[in-house]
Amino acid sequence: MYAQMVKSEGMKSGEEMSPEEKAFQERIDRGDKIEPKDWMPDGYRKTLVRQIGQHAHSEIVGQLPEGNWITRAPTLERKAILLAKVQDEAGHGLYLYSAAETLGVSRDELIEKLHDGRMKYSSIFNYPTLTWADMGAVGWLVDGAAIMNQVPLQRTSFGPYSRAMIRICKEESFHQRQGFAVMMKMASGTPEQKAMAQDALNRFWFPSLMMFGPSDKDSVHSAQSMAWKIKMNTNDELRQKFVDQTVPQAEYLGLTIPDDKLAWNEEKGGYDFSEPDWTEFFEVLKGNGPCNRERIAARRKAWDDGAWFRDGLNAYAEKRARRAPLAAAE
Repeated sequence: MYAQMVKSEGMKSGEEMSPEEKAFQERIDRGDKIEPKDWMPDGYRKTLVRQIGQHAHSEIVGQLPEGNWITRAPTLERKAILLAKVQDEAGHGLYLYSAAETLGVSRDELIEKLHDGRMKYSSIFNYPTLTWADMGAVGWLVDGAAIMNQVPLQRTSFGPYSRAMIRICKEESFHQRQGFAVMMKMASGTPEQKAMAQDALNRFWFPSLMMFGPSDKDSVHSAQSMAWKIKMNTNDELRQKFVDQTVPQAEYLGLTIPDDKLAWNEEKGGYDFSEPDWTEFFEVLKGNGPCNRERIAARRKAWDDGAWFRDGLNAYAEKRARRAPLAAAE
């Protein structure tokens, strides 16, 4: 999802675990929450830093394709709604960076890794938003896929991550409804507006399916994350659930899913559908998507342009720290 291709360490058998690791796994199996000061395996900590960091980066970079449309939204109401949504995404990034910091990594370090390519963000945000209908498709499909993954993460084993997801999921539900409302308005409008909605669906359908990550047969690093309850469902489980939920919504809108192989399978109680183009997925992750360079350039510019403000905040904090002993002595 927002943490595609996060690799964890290889799965250990019970015989290979140390006494501390066995006790830790027993806590996980009981459903206990792990808190920052609790003992945890290094692999657990590293996997969480990768997953939460990549999730945070995705929220922040995800503002860019939507921020592109704030000034061009068709009405003042739509501008206000979209502005609130983009503001929510910034807040989600803040919650997640804060959760990652409890694991001993600084926010500056995470952002540096994003800027130099050592950490990724979700592939979906490397696709352009060409029309206003894309704001509907992003809310309906992209945020819909996010909710599919993030609701189970409210039960993840790391306490700060789990608690952050509670508020994030509530706000993402609003985002998904906002997107569906845009698509419903477009699909019930003029023939040109409906065609615009269909075009947005056509372009975002398969990139949305890619958000869940590669097929389980090719995702070899999930077993340990599942055992630690850092990851709650497999990629294919979530992708199937997303398709089964979204197809009836598209039918309600009067839009067509762009997949000739899409068909209801009575035996499995779900839809059969085409695999995304995984070659395209890996190319986008490597930095060769339509907007990769543009997105990172925008993030680097924002970071550089904000340096004076961060310096001011740090100077003020240092000044207050120096004055604190004097104030206490008075």
